[in-house]
Formats: sequence, C-alpha cells, structure tokens
Amino acid sequence: MIQFVSAEQDDSVLLDAYSKAVTSAVDGIAPSVVNLEVSRGGRRAGTGSGFIFTPDGFIITNSHVVHGATAIAVALLDGRRLEGSLVGDDPDSDLAVVRVSGSDFAVATLGESRSVRAGSVAIALGNPYGLQATVTAGVVSALGRTLRSQSGRLIDNVIQTDAALNPGNSGGPLVDSRGRVIGVNTAVFASAQGICFAIAVDTAKYVASLLMRDGKVRRGYIGVAGQDVALPRRIAREFGLDGDGAVAVLSAERGSPAEAAGLRDGDAIVELAGRRVGGVDDLHRILTQHDVGKPAELRVVRRLDLVTLRVTPVEAPAVVLN
Repeated sequence: MIQFVSAEQDDSVLLDAYSKAVTSAVDGIAPSVVNLEVSRGGRRAGTGSGFIFTPDGFIITNSHVVHGATAIAVALLDGRRLEGSLVGDDPDSDLAVVRVSGSDFAVATLGESRSVRAGSVAIALGNPYGLQATVTAGVVSALGRTLRSQSGRLIDNVIQTDAALNPGNSGGPLVDSRGRVIGVNTAVFASAQGICFAIAVDTAKYVASLLMRDGKVRRGYIGVAGQDVALPRRIAREFGLDGDGAVAVLSAERGSPAEAAGLRDGDAIVELAGRRVGGVDDLHRILTQHDVGKPAELRVVRRLDLVTLRVTPVEAPAVVLN
C-alpha cells in the first residue's frame, strides 16, 4: 500500500528536525556561555558575553567589551558569580581573554573555520541587554568579509550571519548545528536588518593563544605615514606589478625602521617581504603576519625606478582607545 505524505507533513518533519538540531546545539554550548559586567574606575561601564573554552577557566570575549576594565564580574549559567581577571586584549582583532578561578566549568567545543559554509545553520548565544542565555538562529550569510576594528585595522575572514545580535551579545559564541563554536559575535550593521558579524574561530584561537602566552599580540611596525594611491598603469606594467595600487609615503617617523631603511617622502610601497602591497590595509596585514625583528625586503617605486630596500619591523606601540 502506497502512503502519500502531504506537503504540510513534509514541512513539519523538516521543522522538527531543525528545531531538534538547534535545541541540541544550545544544550551543548549554553552552560559555557557567561555574562560579563565590566567596571572602569569604580563605575559600571557595561555588559557583554563570553564563553569558557578551557577547563581551567579561560574565557574568550571581545576587546571592546573589556578594554580598560578595572573589574570584571563573571556570571555563569549555573548561578555562580566569579571575579574575572583580564589576561589580555587585542583591539586590532577585537578579541580578549579573561580568566576565572574555580572548577567544574562547562567548556565550549571549538570548531574550524574551513568547515563553515554559506547557508549553513548559525546559532548565536549571549546576554543582550543583560538577558542571560538568549538564543537566536539563522544562517551563515557570507564568508571572508572584512571588518574595521576600533583601532582602525581590518579584521579578515569575518563571518556574516543573519542570526540577530543586540548590545550585550558581543563576545558570545556563534555555533553550528552541532554546537561547535565557529565565530565570536562582534558587531551589527546598525543601518540594516539581518546583517551581523562574527570573528572566525580560527582567528580567535590564534589570537587567544598569543594573549594567553604573552598578554598581547605583537605586530610589526615600520613607522611610516602613508595613503592609498594608484600608480600609472604604464609604470605598473613596466615593473610587472599585479594591479596598480600602492602606498604613497607621506612621511617616515624620525628614528623609525622606515627612516633607517631609507624610505623617502613620495616613495610608493609596492611590496613587503615578498608580498604585494596594494594599499594601507595590505601593509598592515603583512606587518601583522611578519615576525617582529626579522629583516624584510621592501620594494618601492621611486620616480621611474623600482628600488629595493631592507627594513626591520619593530613591535607596534600599544593601541590606546578612548
């Protein structure tokens, strides 16, 4: 006997499966999600979210949530309220690590960025407006976005999602249908609906490991003021450059690596450490990934010549946010 299934029944089966996937994911991740109450100078400065990712109480959150904090109160889903200490924060990636003392912590499972696909389920957890353990769900809208941090640098490989985020969600986890963390919720496109962003989990793991080891992320710095510029196409073709973008040097700081390397006002930086520089953001990206103190070749267009210099980046000064 053939049994026919209506479209309504098919829809209900799919919705039930979706609901079970979301609730299962939430059950797995929610106990690791925490609420952070931040004070600066003895005054309550705001709240945010985070999640415990090690058994000994290390928490990932956003830099903008805890930067400059003088006290951090951490509330767990099981009712515990603990004092948190700031291990380190990195405004350039908008990531930070906080630690609490204790035991029997629920720990989030970290996924991998390469497993994330556009269209896959995305579930955001956090504490918007102080409402603990709030869940929203949607999909991964796009991958590989870039987002400007408060320090002015670009954050690469950002995940775009339509899972609704609100103030207080910052620092909470974005998870997949299996409850594995795929991103750290960080920002909302204020003038639009359904456009929210999370820092990819691979970026978070890398930055967190450096913060746990050193308390900061060391980035290269050469001490040059520059701006994006387009080279004449004839010049770009003559020197075999991929594209005509470059960084025009406006000035080199006195005593800086740029000055020591012989950079001059008006030079156009086109390559650093063997990588093409098409603009200021490219220059920042390369300096972030290049080892501090390691010499690198710097290629510049100077008038009608392609000149190779040698520069040794030093550690960038600490970022000061208002």
